[in-house]
Amino acid sequence: MQRLLSFPTLLALFFLCSLSACVDEDEYADTPSGNFEALWRILDEHYCFFEEKGIDWNEVHARYAPQFHANMTTTQQFEVLCNMLAELKDGHVNLYSSFDTGRNWSWREDYPTNFSDTLSRKYLGTDYRMASGLTYRVFDDNIGYVRCSTFAQGFGEGSLDDIMAYLAPCRALIIDIRSNGGGMLTAATQLAARFTNVERLVGYFQHKTGKGHNDFSAMEAQTLKPSNGIRWQKPVAVLTNRGVFSAANEFVKYMLCCPQVMTVGDQTGGGAGMPFSSELPCGWSIRFSACPSFDVNGNSTENGIAPDYAVSLTDEDFARGKDTIIEFARRQLVQE
Repeated sequence: MQRLLSFPTLLALFFLCSLSACVDEDEYADTPSGNFEALWRILDEHYCFFEEKGIDWNEVHARYAPQFHANMTTTQQFEVLCNMLAELKDGHVNLYSSFDTGRNWSWREDYPTNFSDTLSRKYLGTDYRMASGLTYRVFDDNIGYVRCSTFAQGFGEGSLDDIMAYLAPCRALIIDIRSNGGGMLTAATQLAARFTNVERLVGYFQHKTGKGHNDFSAMEAQTLKPSNGIRWQKPVAVLTNRGVFSAANEFVKYMLCCPQVMTVGDQTGGGAGMPFSSELPCGWSIRFSACPSFDVNGNSTENGIAPDYAVSLTDEDFARGKDTIIEFARRQLVQE
């Protein structure tokens, strides 16, 4: 029987995972080859998606090791290290130096955005409300609309109560998290807790238990507890696109466990690995995915979550000042 974990306990375990993600930087010299070997080893022992992505990390080592030599400039060294990290195709893998940040944004850059700031401003109008980083209003068909662009900070519980009370007369609710790149897992949990009346199983996670690529703990269950504040009881449509990543991806995972929720738009960008950091001999920081998480059926969401209704923003609707995804959600909610 699997043990259910509250989110405070879950976050504590994730923190413990981060402690194991550090290596002794003094084991390698501050040279191009030393920094390469340190980075390769950190990922080899602690990165969590090698098997899922079918990456032969030893082959990567054999290909990149000859590219490092004593006469490399700092910029060249950074570039080749970033090229190696790009093999992982992971938005949670970043290399931080004083002059640049290595990143992989293919999870959103390789796809249509399916979101328009221009249309978003038009739908919000000029009489929208703002609280705790959320913007919201009521459409003329009595459907509430909440725009959540980030989970970078927590929400005030009082503000969430006020928002829920204001939208309470609405027949249904749209939560637009398109292009929300994530932020704090606790913030995503805090908002999702407003949409369940009972404690729900929402997924699972594992943490590394050894240096092998398959050394993971048993599946640990994640649960979502209902908020003590005002909770939403009516139909909900969550709007998604490829820009939904990390904590926002987790928010979608949680919301899909609530029976009154549907998702509309494009597949999310994913990012199901909890990121932690270590350091190279030269002082550059590396962030990487260390603890994988899964949906309620035990499936990985690293590569995104497919929507209930796949809808794309069309050029024709854009020219007419209409957001195809919002309009589809409004029609679908009326039928619920």
